[in-house]
Amino acid sequence: MPNSQAKYLITVAGPTAVGKTELSIRLAQALETEIISADSRQIFRELSIGTAKPNEQELSAAPHHFINSHSITESYSAGDFERDALSKLDELFKSHNFVLMTGGSGLYVKAVCEGLDALPAPLEGLREALTMRLENEGLEVLQEEITAIDPDFGATKEIHNPQRVVRALEVFKTTGVPISQYQQKNIQQRPFRQILIALDRDRKELYERIDLRMDLMLKEGLVEEAKSVIQFRDCHALQTVGYKEVYAHLDGLYDEKEMIRLLKQNSRRYAKRQLTWFRHQGDFNWFRPDQFDEILNFIKTEAGLI
Repeated sequence: MPNSQAKYLITVAGPTAVGKTELSIRLAQALETEIISADSRQIFRELSIGTAKPNEQELSAAPHHFINSHSITESYSAGDFERDALSKLDELFKSHNFVLMTGGSGLYVKAVCEGLDALPAPLEGLREALTMRLENEGLEVLQEEITAIDPDFGATKEIHNPQRVVRALEVFKTTGVPISQYQQKNIQQRPFRQILIALDRDRKELYERIDLRMDLMLKEGLVEEAKSVIQFRDCHALQTVGYKEVYAHLDGLYDEKEMIRLLKQNSRRYAKRQLTWFRHQGDFNWFRPDQFDEILNFIKTEAGLI
Protein backbone atom coordinates (compact mmCIF):
# COMPACT_ATOMS: atom_id res chain seq x y z
CA MET A 1 0.00 0.00 0.00
CA PRO A 2 1.32 3.50 -0.79
CA ASN A 3 2.89 5.45 2.06
CA SER A 4 0.66 8.44 1.28
CA GLN A 5 -2.36 6.56 2.64
CA ALA A 6 -3.57 7.42 6.13
CA LYS A 7 -2.03 5.43 8.98
CA TYR A 8 -4.21 3.39 11.33
CA LEU A 9 -3.49 1.83 14.71
CA ILE A 10 -5.92 -1.05 15.23
CA THR A 11 -6.26 -1.92 18.91
CA VAL A 12 -7.61 -5.36 19.82
CA ALA A 13 -8.36 -5.43 23.54
CA GLY A 14 -10.28 -7.64 25.91
CA PRO A 15 -10.05 -9.91 28.97
CA THR A 16 -7.59 -12.70 29.56
CA ALA A 17 -8.23 -15.95 27.64
CA VAL A 18 -10.82 -14.35 25.36
CA GLY A 19 -8.82 -15.11 22.18
CA LYS A 20 -6.94 -11.87 21.40
CA THR A 21 -3.72 -13.53 20.25
CA GLU A 22 -5.26 -15.84 17.66
CA LEU A 23 -7.49 -13.13 16.20
CA SER A 24 -4.69 -10.54 16.11
CA ILE A 25 -2.38 -12.88 14.25
CA ARG A 26 -5.07 -13.57 11.64
CA LEU A 27 -5.68 -9.84 11.23
CA ALA A 28 -1.96 -9.11 10.97
CA GLN A 29 -1.62 -11.70 8.24
CA ALA A 30 -4.65 -10.38 6.35
CA LEU A 31 -3.40 -6.79 6.58
CA GLU A 32 0.25 -7.75 6.04
CA THR A 33 1.40 -5.93 9.14
CA GLU A 34 2.98 -6.36 12.59
CA ILE A 35 1.77 -6.57 16.18
CA ILE A 36 2.61 -4.46 19.23
CA SER A 37 1.92 -6.30 22.47
CA ALA A 38 0.27 -4.15 25.15
CA ASP A 39 0.84 -6.56 28.02
CA SER A 40 2.66 -5.37 31.10
CA ARG A 41 4.10 -8.83 31.89
CA GLN A 42 4.81 -10.39 28.51
CA ILE A 43 7.65 -7.92 27.99
CA PHE A 44 9.72 -9.88 30.52
CA ARG A 45 11.90 -12.66 29.14
CA GLU A 46 11.79 -14.65 32.38
CA LEU A 47 7.97 -14.90 32.48
CA SER A 48 6.22 -17.12 29.94
CA ILE A 49 3.85 -19.63 31.50
CA GLY A 50 2.09 -17.34 33.97
CA THR A 51 1.71 -14.56 31.41
CA ALA A 52 0.15 -16.74 28.68
CA LYS A 53 2.79 -15.46 26.30
CA PRO A 54 2.34 -16.41 22.61
CA ASN A 55 4.24 -19.60 21.79
CA GLU A 56 7.03 -19.85 19.22
CA GLN A 57 4.63 -20.89 16.46
CA GLU A 58 2.39 -17.90 17.15
CA LEU A 59 5.33 -15.49 17.36
CA SER A 60 6.61 -16.73 14.00
CA ALA A 61 3.17 -16.37 12.37
CA ALA A 62 3.39 -12.55 12.54
CA PRO A 63 6.09 -10.12 13.72
CA HIS A 64 5.59 -9.16 17.39
CA HIS A 65 7.08 -6.29 19.38
CA PHE A 66 7.40 -5.84 23.19
CA ILE A 67 7.43 -9.56 23.92
CA ASN A 68 10.62 -10.81 25.61
CA SER A 69 12.01 -7.31 25.18
CA HIS A 70 13.09 -6.70 28.80
CA SER A 71 14.35 -8.48 31.89
CA ILE A 72 12.42 -8.78 35.14
CA THR A 73 15.45 -7.07 36.72
CA GLU A 74 14.55 -3.85 34.85
CA SER A 75 11.99 -1.30 35.98
CA TYR A 76 9.42 -0.64 33.27
CA SER A 77 6.26 1.46 33.52
CA ALA A 78 3.24 2.35 31.41
CA GLY A 79 4.95 5.69 30.76
CA ASP A 80 8.01 3.87 29.43
CA PHE A 81 5.75 1.80 27.21
CA GLU A 82 4.00 4.91 25.89
CA ARG A 83 7.34 6.39 24.84
CA ASP A 84 8.73 3.18 23.34
CA ALA A 85 5.53 2.09 21.60
CA LEU A 86 5.03 5.49 19.95
CA SER A 87 8.62 5.34 18.71
CA LYS A 88 8.06 1.84 17.33
CA LEU A 89 4.81 2.94 15.66
CA ASP A 90 6.61 5.82 13.97
CA GLU A 91 9.07 3.28 12.58
CA LEU A 92 6.42 0.74 11.51
CA PHE A 93 4.21 3.30 9.81
CA LYS A 94 7.04 4.02 7.37
CA SER A 95 6.35 0.66 5.74
CA HIS A 96 2.80 -0.16 6.90
CA ASN A 97 -0.49 1.71 6.73
CA PHE A 98 -1.99 -0.52 9.44
CA VAL A 99 -0.38 -1.65 12.68
CA LEU A 100 -2.06 -3.86 15.29
CA MET A 101 -1.80 -3.42 19.04
CA THR A 102 -3.24 -6.11 21.28
CA GLY A 103 -3.29 -6.83 24.99
CA GLY A 104 -5.28 -6.79 28.17
CA SER A 105 -3.25 -4.26 30.17
CA GLY A 106 -5.68 -1.36 30.14
CA LEU A 107 -3.18 1.25 31.27
CA TYR A 108 -0.74 0.27 28.50
CA VAL A 109 -3.51 0.57 25.92
CA LYS A 110 -4.58 3.94 27.31
CA ALA A 111 -0.97 5.16 27.35
CA VAL A 112 -0.61 4.67 23.60
CA CYS A 113 -4.14 5.63 22.54
CA GLU A 114 -4.65 8.69 24.75
CA GLY A 115 -1.52 9.44 26.77
CA LEU A 116 -1.06 9.29 30.53
CA ASP A 117 -1.45 11.89 33.24
CA ALA A 118 1.76 13.05 34.91
CA LEU A 119 1.01 11.69 38.39
CA PRO A 120 3.31 11.37 41.42
CA ALA A 121 4.67 7.99 42.52
CA PRO A 122 2.72 6.50 45.46
CA LEU A 123 4.12 6.02 48.93
CA GLU A 124 5.91 2.71 49.38
CA GLY A 125 3.48 -0.11 50.10
CA LEU A 126 0.39 2.03 49.51
CA ARG A 127 -0.62 0.41 46.23
CA GLU A 128 -0.40 -3.05 47.73
CA ALA A 129 -2.50 -2.00 50.73
CA LEU A 130 -5.18 -0.44 48.53
CA THR A 131 -5.22 -3.43 46.19
CA MET A 132 -5.78 -5.69 49.18
CA ARG A 133 -8.66 -3.46 50.29
CA LEU A 134 -10.13 -3.70 46.80
CA GLU A 135 -10.06 -7.49 46.94
CA ASN A 136 -11.33 -7.75 50.52
CA GLU A 137 -13.82 -4.86 50.74
CA GLY A 138 -14.92 -4.51 47.12
CA LEU A 139 -14.94 -1.68 44.62
CA GLU A 140 -18.02 0.08 46.01
CA VAL A 141 -16.34 0.90 49.33
CA LEU A 142 -13.36 2.49 47.56
CA GLN A 143 -15.67 4.34 45.17
CA GLU A 144 -17.52 5.93 48.09
CA GLU A 145 -14.24 6.95 49.74
CA ILE A 146 -12.72 8.60 46.67
CA THR A 147 -16.00 10.30 45.70
CA ALA A 148 -16.17 11.92 49.15
CA ILE A 149 -12.59 13.13 48.69
CA ASP A 150 -12.80 14.07 45.02
CA PRO A 151 -16.37 14.58 43.70
CA ASP A 152 -15.01 15.62 40.29
CA PHE A 153 -13.31 12.25 39.87
CA GLY A 154 -16.43 10.52 41.18
CA ALA A 155 -18.46 12.11 38.39
CA THR A 156 -16.24 10.65 35.64
CA LYS A 157 -16.52 7.25 33.96
CA GLU A 158 -13.22 6.30 35.62
CA ILE A 159 -15.11 5.76 38.89
CA HIS A 160 -16.13 2.38 37.41
CA ASN A 161 -12.51 1.38 36.75
CA PRO A 162 -10.98 -0.41 39.77
CA GLN A 163 -7.39 0.41 38.83
CA ARG A 164 -8.15 4.10 38.38
CA VAL A 165 -10.02 4.24 41.70
CA VAL A 166 -6.98 2.72 43.42
CA ARG A 167 -4.72 5.21 41.62
CA ALA A 168 -6.92 8.14 42.65
CA LEU A 169 -6.73 7.08 46.29
CA GLU A 170 -2.96 6.62 45.95
CA VAL A 171 -2.51 10.15 44.66
CA PHE A 172 -4.60 11.74 47.40
CA LYS A 173 -3.07 9.70 50.22
CA THR A 174 0.42 10.47 48.87
CA THR A 175 0.02 14.20 48.14
CA GLY A 176 -3.20 15.40 49.78
CA VAL A 177 -4.22 16.71 46.34
CA PRO A 178 -7.19 15.16 44.45
CA ILE A 179 -6.29 13.37 41.24
CA SER A 180 -8.72 15.55 39.29
CA GLN A 181 -6.33 18.46 39.80
CA TYR A 182 -3.56 16.51 38.11
CA GLN A 183 -5.50 15.03 35.24
CA GLN A 184 -5.21 16.44 31.77
CA LYS A 185 -8.41 17.76 30.30
CA ASN A 186 -7.66 16.82 26.70
CA ILE A 187 -6.71 13.49 25.16
CA GLN A 188 -3.32 13.76 23.50
CA GLN A 189 -3.49 13.89 19.72
CA ARG A 190 -1.66 11.13 17.88
CA PRO A 191 -0.20 11.31 14.34
CA PHE A 192 -2.31 8.32 13.28
CA ARG A 193 -5.95 7.34 13.20
CA GLN A 194 -7.35 4.73 15.58
CA ILE A 195 -9.74 1.82 15.27
CA LEU A 196 -10.72 0.38 18.66
CA ILE A 197 -11.91 -3.22 18.86
CA ALA A 198 -12.72 -5.18 22.01
CA LEU A 199 -13.51 -8.88 22.31
CA ASP A 200 -15.90 -10.69 24.61
CA ARG A 201 -17.50 -14.11 24.91
CA ASP A 202 -20.41 -15.61 26.75
CA ARG A 203 -19.41 -15.27 30.40
CA LYS A 204 -19.73 -19.00 31.16
CA GLU A 205 -17.62 -19.86 28.13
CA LEU A 206 -14.98 -17.27 29.05
CA TYR A 207 -14.72 -18.56 32.61
CA GLU A 208 -14.39 -22.14 31.37
CA ARG A 209 -11.54 -21.05 29.08
CA ILE A 210 -9.84 -19.31 32.01
CA ASP A 211 -10.10 -22.44 34.16
CA LEU A 212 -8.73 -24.64 31.36
CA ARG A 213 -5.89 -22.21 30.72
CA MET A 214 -4.95 -22.26 34.39
CA ASP A 215 -4.93 -26.08 34.40
CA LEU A 216 -2.60 -25.97 31.40
CA MET A 217 -0.33 -23.40 33.05
CA LEU A 218 0.03 -25.61 36.11
CA LYS A 219 0.73 -28.65 33.93
CA GLU A 220 3.38 -26.72 31.97
CA GLY A 221 5.18 -25.69 35.18
CA LEU A 222 3.75 -22.45 36.57
CA VAL A 223 4.93 -23.24 40.10
CA GLU A 224 8.45 -24.02 38.88
CA GLU A 225 8.53 -20.78 36.86
CA ALA A 226 7.48 -18.79 39.93
CA LYS A 227 10.23 -20.48 41.96
CA SER A 228 12.82 -19.59 39.31
CA VAL A 229 12.21 -15.86 39.79
CA ILE A 230 11.31 -15.87 43.48
CA GLN A 231 14.18 -13.49 44.28
CA PHE A 232 12.29 -10.84 42.28
CA ARG A 233 8.89 -11.48 43.89
CA ASP A 234 8.67 -7.85 45.08
CA CYS A 235 8.53 -6.67 41.45
CA HIS A 236 5.07 -5.51 40.42
CA ALA A 237 4.85 -8.10 37.62
CA LEU A 238 5.12 -10.90 40.20
CA GLN A 239 2.57 -9.40 42.58
CA THR A 240 -0.18 -10.08 40.06
CA VAL A 241 -2.71 -12.85 39.46
CA GLY A 242 -0.98 -16.10 38.58
CA TYR A 243 2.12 -15.53 40.65
CA LYS A 244 0.98 -14.07 43.98
CA GLU A 245 -1.21 -17.12 44.65
CA VAL A 246 1.74 -19.44 44.00
CA TYR A 247 4.02 -17.48 46.33
CA ALA A 248 1.42 -17.52 49.09
CA HIS A 249 1.23 -21.32 48.71
CA LEU A 250 5.01 -21.60 48.82
CA ASP A 251 4.95 -19.47 51.98
CA GLY A 252 2.67 -22.08 53.55
CA LEU A 253 -0.44 -19.91 53.75
CA TYR A 254 -2.58 -22.59 52.10
CA ASP A 255 -2.30 -25.98 50.39
CA GLU A 256 -2.09 -26.80 46.67
CA LYS A 257 -5.83 -27.38 46.30
CA GLU A 258 -6.59 -23.91 47.69
CA MET A 259 -3.87 -22.40 45.50
CA ILE A 260 -5.53 -23.83 42.39
CA ARG A 261 -8.96 -22.61 43.50
CA LEU A 262 -7.64 -19.10 44.09
CA LEU A 263 -5.69 -19.04 40.82
CA LYS A 264 -8.89 -19.74 38.91
CA GLN A 265 -11.12 -17.51 41.02
CA ASN A 266 -8.77 -14.53 40.88
CA SER A 267 -8.19 -14.98 37.14
CA ARG A 268 -11.95 -14.86 36.57
CA ARG A 269 -12.21 -11.74 38.74
CA TYR A 270 -9.33 -10.16 36.82
CA ALA A 271 -11.13 -10.83 33.54
CA LYS A 272 -14.25 -9.15 34.93
CA ARG A 273 -12.19 -6.08 35.92
CA GLN A 274 -10.65 -5.97 32.45
CA LEU A 275 -14.10 -6.00 30.86
CA THR A 276 -15.20 -3.19 33.16
CA TRP A 277 -12.13 -1.16 32.19
CA PHE A 278 -12.62 -1.46 28.44
CA ARG A 279 -16.38 -0.85 28.62
CA HIS A 280 -15.77 2.45 30.41
CA GLN A 281 -12.56 3.44 28.64
CA GLY A 282 -12.69 4.75 25.10
CA ASP A 283 -15.09 4.06 22.27
CA PHE A 284 -14.45 0.36 21.70
CA ASN A 285 -16.44 -1.58 19.13
CA TRP A 286 -17.33 -4.99 20.57
CA PHE A 287 -17.15 -8.31 18.73
CA ARG A 288 -16.86 -12.01 19.46
CA PRO A 289 -13.48 -13.56 18.59
CA ASP A 290 -15.12 -15.83 15.98
CA GLN A 291 -16.36 -12.81 13.99
CA PHE A 292 -13.15 -12.53 11.97
CA ASP A 293 -14.79 -11.57 8.67
CA GLU A 294 -17.01 -8.99 10.35
CA ILE A 295 -14.04 -7.47 12.16
CA LEU A 296 -11.89 -7.32 9.03
CA ASN A 297 -14.73 -5.71 7.07
CA PHE A 298 -15.28 -3.24 9.90
CA ILE A 299 -11.61 -2.24 9.76
CA LYS A 300 -11.67 -1.83 6.00
CA THR A 301 -14.88 0.20 6.20
CA GLU A 302 -13.46 2.49 8.88
CA ALA A 303 -10.35 2.99 6.74
CA GLY A 304 -12.44 3.76 3.65
CA LEU A 305 -11.21 0.72 1.73
CA ILE A 306 -14.71 -0.65 1.05
